[in-house]
Amino acid sequence: MAKGGVLLDTAKVKAQRRPRGGLLLLLGPAFVAAIAYVDPGNVAANLTSGASYGYLLVWVLVAANVMAMLVQYQSAKLGVVTGKSLPEHLGERYRTTPRRLYWAQAELVAMATDLAEVVGGAIALHLLFQIPLPIGGLIVGIASMALLTIQNRRGQRHFETVIIFLLVIITIGFLAGLVLSPPDPAGIASGLIPRFDGANSVLLAAGMLGATVMPHAIYLHSQLAKDRHPDARSTPEKLKLVINATRVDVVLALILAGAVNIGMLLLAASTLGGISGTDSIEGAHAAIVDSLGPVIGVVFAVGLLASGLASTSVGAYAGSTIMNGLLKVRIPLQTRRMVSLIPAIILLSAGVDPTWALIVSQIVLSFGIPFALIPLLRLTASKELMGVHRDGLLLRLTALLSVILIVALNILLLWLTFTGQT
Repeated sequence: MAKGGVLLDTAKVKAQRRPRGGLLLLLGPAFVAAIAYVDPGNVAANLTSGASYGYLLVWVLVAANVMAMLVQYQSAKLGVVTGKSLPEHLGERYRTTPRRLYWAQAELVAMATDLAEVVGGAIALHLLFQIPLPIGGLIVGIASMALLTIQNRRGQRHFETVIIFLLVIITIGFLAGLVLSPPDPAGIASGLIPRFDGANSVLLAAGMLGATVMPHAIYLHSQLAKDRHPDARSTPEKLKLVINATRVDVVLALILAGAVNIGMLLLAASTLGGISGTDSIEGAHAAIVDSLGPVIGVVFAVGLLASGLASTSVGAYAGSTIMNGLLKVRIPLQTRRMVSLIPAIILLSAGVDPTWALIVSQIVLSFGIPFALIPLLRLTASKELMGVHRDGLLLRLTALLSVILIVALNILLLWLTFTGQT
């Protein structure tokens, strides 16, 4: 009996340490954050880059995706280890005026994100059903509110499931064309060599970087990880397990998102090069239909629609996280989505070129990256805050190099803009 009792107790301890299904059941938050990396702003920047410069800027996407893996892991680890999101940490550390100013720039980033996502979804509905852009934007906003209702009523796991399903559709939609129009291996190899070709290529690179290393996703991922693993700190063993699962989660999700982004650029380089009018999503779609057929065109537009729907929901979630953490103000997700929809509808109604608006929104995101990254690096490097899970020296140096490169690119972009070279 004693021996059997010992075996039973041992089994209970193992069950407490290792959830049924192993690491698989701990995955999910990074796939929600990864939606931010395949939003319509990415589509505009990547297609424009591939159509205008061929394989020249492949290296930008590769470098940006490596940076994204790094910072998303740091953000998620911060939420898991401390039980607080990045905005919550900043809200506790800043005085009232700096905290409000910080919130203002973060809110601007969130607004730029909302703009890109609603505009992209509206373009997709126009391509599929010829729906006017303002009405399409309104439909996307309403649909995203329905997705956010799932998060409110059914919980994060169900929301993750829906988002991952949409991510699969996005992947198929944007990569299907590569089957019929495979890229040139030599061109890809040449595109891995860092270089630019004039001021406009720098502008595009900044947009691609802003669309890949997304500030709002950095804020959000810490909240997602914290909410998904509320009992992570119950034992040292459980915390270690969750951190390992988080690392796997981030790598898998960002590999998928990176493949989609690079695939879009390669498709544009192999299919759209030299074709006039492909500097817009509508023109690129028309060229894809002409080159690869209407089926691929429909699949591409469906992928764009899924991208807009998923990313606008995630963007509203991020905005709510930022506001709650920095201002201690909690607004229902649906209400926030409704308010943030207004600027996008106004822009669409004003007749502004939607593709250009998407690219500019990504440049705004690029300038917001250092404001999210620098505090994140300081917090995750703190031994007092993170304990044995603080960032190692190599990780700290790599993250610092990433910040320096991003800031340098933004300074170069500013200089080119104000000297009239863009």
